[in-house]
Amino acid sequence: MKSMVYGKVYLVGAGPGDPKLLTVKAVETIKAADVLIYDRLGVSEEVLNMAPIGAERIFVGKRTGLHEVPQDQITGLIVQKAKKASVVVRLKGGDPFIFGRGGEEIEALVSEGISFEVIPGISSSVAAPMYAGIPLTHREYAASVAIITGHRAGDAEKSVDWIKIANAVDTMVILMGVESLEGIVDNLLKGGISLNRPVAIVESGTLPQQRTVIATLGTIIDKSKENNLKPPSVILIGEVAELGRKLAWFKQPLS
Repeated sequence: MKSMVYGKVYLVGAGPGDPKLLTVKAVETIKAADVLIYDRLGVSEEVLNMAPIGAERIFVGKRTGLHEVPQDQITGLIVQKAKKASVVVRLKGGDPFIFGRGGEEIEALVSEGISFEVIPGISSSVAAPMYAGIPLTHREYAASVAIITGHRAGDAEKSVDWIKIANAVDTMVILMGVESLEGIVDNLLKGGISLNRPVAIVESGTLPQQRTVIATLGTIIDKSKENNLKPPSVILIGEVAELGRKLAWFKQPLS
């Protein structure tokens, strides 16, 4: 019996938003795509237009007022397309392995015997603070960093032990957390973090509309509401956040 010959899937990190922050390999792969399966965050029209004119484009992310496509359906779609097309590009904002569910998708590809390759992307957890002039580590202030999800995407996702992590690292970087800010602050305070701990929120990091608010754990909720901060935003908690007041280079912080 002749063995099945499937296509190849590329899990590609689209970076934090600015198309110029795509890697060279990511651009080359997108330009070779037969099928492009993409999310919303980090994937602009400019990036989508890098794909060939005849490439099939399939949106599987979340738009305002519309439900997100369930992960099992996305995974099934990737497998289905890989069995029919030569080059399938699964394009994700940021990096595929930082809260991008890339591991889950690869598990499915392995079980189906489908070849794949992962192309890393610049995560907003690194890029947004950088563009706001906030170093995640600093010899005087921070020797450890944790990247944390700010929400739970379902019962199967491991919950965050905020109290434990609050006392474990110098710098906390929280993705997808601005809509859960009040609960996050409450949990960190319960974990013993001081009300005076510096906090920064970077909205739309690396994009022209980037905004940064710098406050403290005790004032950040009010500051966020005053400035009407929205996703996509990255929250930073730690002494390094205060450095954004003097080191900001891309755009001056709001406060």
